[in-house]
Amino acid sequence: MELRQLKYFLKAKELLNFTEAARALNISQSTLSQQIKQLEDELNVPLFNRIGKRITLTEAGSLFGEYALQSINRANEGLLLLQDLKNLNTGKITVGVIYSMRILFAKTLIQFAKQYPNIKIQVVFGTTKDLLEKLNLHQFDFVLTFHEKPNEPHLKYQTLLNSNMVLVTARKSPLAYKSTIALTEVAALPLALPFSGYSTIQFFEESFSQKNLNPNICMEINDIPTLFEIVKTGHWHTILSDASVNDPEVVAIPIEGENMKRKIMIISLKEAYEKQAVKKLYELLRGI
Repeated sequence: MELRQLKYFLKAKELLNFTEAARALNISQSTLSQQIKQLEDELNVPLFNRIGKRITLTEAGSLFGEYALQSINRANEGLLLLQDLKNLNTGKITVGVIYSMRILFAKTLIQFAKQYPNIKIQVVFGTTKDLLEKLNLHQFDFVLTFHEKPNEPHLKYQTLLNSNMVLVTARKSPLAYKSTIALTEVAALPLALPFSGYSTIQFFEESFSQKNLNPNICMEINDIPTLFEIVKTGHWHTILSDASVNDPEVVAIPIEGENMKRKIMIISLKEAYEKQAVKKLYELLRGI
């Protein structure tokens, strides 16, 4: 059994069409068919039902697919290990970051890119839920997000820093002079908040609920810069972590309460190999 055969099988499984799979792999259809037939002969079981020009997975093919993918992933991790011997002269990092960490992460990203200009970096912003789903599919080296829930056994958690939750208001707002603000007062204000898919709003929904408060949520917006533009009018306010606020036209007022701190964490797959470049990025992040 060869890795090449597994790759051919997985592409055919994905597309369910030998012609399209061969085209995607840049090989002839006869080569693809021959290699998959050799794999089936070695396994002594058909992986595909062949009905005319159509193919479908057999039960064996469906079950085998998971193990074939694991084999390819493990082989790729071995290749990454060898590439690290090149002293960070090549490679790629893919990172998932929650929207509210974009300002702090951008500073680290600039610093890293200057120190290691040959490392390609791909950054994807999203909600905690979406980022963790993609991490579980091996699409990220790690994600940077808030986390308070119980730890998943297959994930590795590293606490980066604690962040205060704040009411963000316009600098011209009558509230701007306050040094702190109570959650009861926040609930009475007209609020423009992120969508419910954001962990920040989920955190506050639970905080309001625990105190039997019904917040006055006027708007839900899935874009942090737009939230800032709304807040700058002085008519609405928002709730974010202090790590998110970096605009001279708004003020961040800490919200009172022992539970108004959140942990910003680096989360990665526990069993996945950590690239040297990722470790260097961790070091820079810890210097925030």
